[in-house]
Amino acid sequence: MQVYYDRDADVSLIKAKKIAVIGYGSQGHAHALNLRDSGVKDVCVALREDSSSIKKAEAEKLKVMTSAEAAKWADVVMVLSPDEGHARLYNDHLKDNLKKGAALAFAHGLSIHFRLIEPRDDLDIFMVAPKGPGHTVRSEYQRGAGVPMLLAVNQDATGNAHDIGLAYASAIGGGRAGIIGTTFREECETDLFGEQAVLCGGLTSLIQAAYDTLMEAGYAPEMAYFECVHEVKLIVDLIYEGGIANMRYSISNTAEYGDYCSGPRIIDESVKARMKEVLDDIQSGRFTSQWMSECAAGQPSFKAMRRRAAENPLEEVGEKLRAMMPWISENALVDKSKN
Repeated sequence: MQVYYDRDADVSLIKAKKIAVIGYGSQGHAHALNLRDSGVKDVCVALREDSSSIKKAEAEKLKVMTSAEAAKWADVVMVLSPDEGHARLYNDHLKDNLKKGAALAFAHGLSIHFRLIEPRDDLDIFMVAPKGPGHTVRSEYQRGAGVPMLLAVNQDATGNAHDIGLAYASAIGGGRAGIIGTTFREECETDLFGEQAVLCGGLTSLIQAAYDTLMEAGYAPEMAYFECVHEVKLIVDLIYEGGIANMRYSISNTAEYGDYCSGPRIIDESVKARMKEVLDDIQSGRFTSQWMSECAAGQPSFKAMRRRAAENPLEEVGEKLRAMMPWISENALVDKSKN
């Protein structure tokens, strides 16, 4: 495994470039602001003409263009808009406007790995994928630290794609924590699996099932929320800090014994078998095909699932309890009015 740090990167390479960041969501705002604060003078944000994010970007004194305008202007175009719109974005706005020898970059490998985009041969194609949400990429940078990042090159038309990508990653803070070399395939498939099996799908389903079990047994919703939702952060922070062993060192002997005895009863071999099915769906492209079909139809199932999840009683209980803990909102990473 190759790991790079700031000392390995020549940030002057990226400072000399005109950089367009397409999108101003979680990752978009972090990349644009970190690049600017690292001394990149020519940074623009590319947005639709009716985007509600225009005012947020302009409030930070960032130049705003349309995607087509940005493609004609920029030397490096970082695509940080939603995956489902990448093919149309590239075909309608970027393909015929990107400069010869320009770099087209991504923070996730899906569109390139599963060939939603077939880039021109004269373009550099690289990926800089922060291993954390954009709001963390920004907050860690602001405190003088960074988030580890992945770097991959898919197409090296100029012979400089790796060095430019490394400089870009360093400029947004990755070189402070470590920039790990990988491939588009490895990043894409492991990222999708991690999200679905553990980080998002697995964890939220486990939380919901545990909360429902206590509720159905007659316990107070507040107690169920604290034990099955709120305290997840306390455990995850211990694991983040020093691994599973660090967490087990910090909890009570009773909790640790329950971990060993009951954990495997919940997450058994049948769960692992279904995880393998999820991984196979990802590797084969079935998941991506299903998701693109859902988006082409206007996302009816996705929007219905999102609505039902938002209406879950667990969310109402959580909102009331968080209001009792003002320090949570005071230290919030997400401010929807700004990013």
